[in-house]
Amino acid sequence: MFCRNQTARATVARGSALEMEIRRGKFRKSVFLDTSQDSDIQKKIDHEIRMRDGACKLLAACSQKDQALEAAKSLQTCSTRIMAYMSELQRMKEAQVMQKVTRRSSDAGPMDDRLPCKGKVAISDLRIPLMWKDTEYFKNKGELHRCAVFCLLQLGGEIFDTDMVIVDRTLTDICFDNTIVFNEASPGFELRVELYSCCSEDDYSAGSTPRKLASKLSSSLGRSAGKKLRAAMEPGPCSPVSNGGATPLLLPVPSVPGPKYHLLAHTTLSLSHIQDSFRTHDLTISGNEECSYWLPLYGSMCCRLAAQPHCMTQQMMSGCLKVKQLGGDPQSWAEVYAVLKGTSLFCYHRQEDVEANIEPAFTIAINKETRIRASEKDPQSKVQNICVSNQYGGEEVTHTLTTDSREDTHRWMEAFWQHFYDMSQWKQCCDDLMKIELPSPRKPAPVTPKQGSLYHEMAPLATPSCEGLLLQDNAVSAEIRALLSSYYNDSY
Repeated sequence: MFCRNQTARATVARGSALEMEIRRGKFRKSVFLDTSQDSDIQKKIDHEIRMRDGACKLLAACSQKDQALEAAKSLQTCSTRIMAYMSELQRMKEAQVMQKVTRRSSDAGPMDDRLPCKGKVAISDLRIPLMWKDTEYFKNKGELHRCAVFCLLQLGGEIFDTDMVIVDRTLTDICFDNTIVFNEASPGFELRVELYSCCSEDDYSAGSTPRKLASKLSSSLGRSAGKKLRAAMEPGPCSPVSNGGATPLLLPVPSVPGPKYHLLAHTTLSLSHIQDSFRTHDLTISGNEECSYWLPLYGSMCCRLAAQPHCMTQQMMSGCLKVKQLGGDPQSWAEVYAVLKGTSLFCYHRQEDVEANIEPAFTIAINKETRIRASEKDPQSKVQNICVSNQYGGEEVTHTLTTDSREDTHRWMEAFWQHFYDMSQWKQCCDDLMKIELPSPRKPAPVTPKQGSLYHEMAPLATPSCEGLLLQDNAVSAEIRALLSSYYNDSY
């Protein structure tokens, strides 16, 4: 009897935002897989579509410049994520098709199924230097050009954005203090960093400028000529701005009145760029001085790029082992609970010591220079021993390990080979454990209770005789208040 596999049915939720996009013709349903593997990605797409629609509505209703810039930033981020998720679905489908073709091929040779472990990749302390002209920065001459900028960072299906920063000629560097961590990176990752810019001096009032211009011209040119001009300037059914055509297009960013971010520069970082220090990387700059969103970039980007492979932070193998004591009786074996993690095999007296964070009894180095081999079978137990050899000061030191069964020995040998393979793929990231520090959440400033001190009783406005000395310069006034505040807080 034919039975439909329930896990192979389409998982596009009825009534979801994704289904509405498919009905409008913006997505092809054939792009999605016929397995349950794409259900999570479809949920992400549905979420981002709703977020994008909300950002479009917010952008159209914004009356404040800062609100419009933040809404446009959210719109750009959502659209980029939608396109990235669609590309990931397409890659999954192509991989599934290639897998089926390989299985059907009669002359297909043996395939190596060993895959490297995943890991975390973190980028922090992002700095982009600017190169202003002398007359702009030092002499403070010329028109003040101000732009809103932010970065989009994409690694596979993970996309993050930084905070928005307002840049003008008073800044020498664009600084992003965000620490962004990608949790599912493979050693062959490509981290794309994109810098987006938008001129913050433009008019972002509701309604598009071409329609306003068309209305003014139509009133001055007359009814007949003005009507033709308005029809020519408004988007038609085949225009990319409108969705009323017969074949709607999937636009990366929907056309909504308001600010528009443009790609100003980008670069791609990989495993070779990882180093546990602050490094400089080249930027590819797009645009020119004629663009409204242009900023004089130096052509480089500084950041700290670190990685933590899972083989360095997680237990890759654990279990009971017997270790032959060095320099002791050949028949003397120490029973330990061993944990393979990072560049060491940690040997504990008991399993409970691991959970209690007790220091191990001893450790055996497991690194790229370690040599492991299976020795001759024991004639009594018929179990192969595992010999672990390391070089210490020009002298080779060998530890002999054994298990209670042949199956356990095979599992440990496989774990060692997988561990060496992971180290060979992650390269310099497995020399030492790199630190990934997340910024602590910002705490709101505490409300200071009223106290009987000079600082807390200071009037907001000074007398006319002191006004020019104390409160005319806001910067000096703020500094004096801060000093008084710290003084009285230390006194009470």
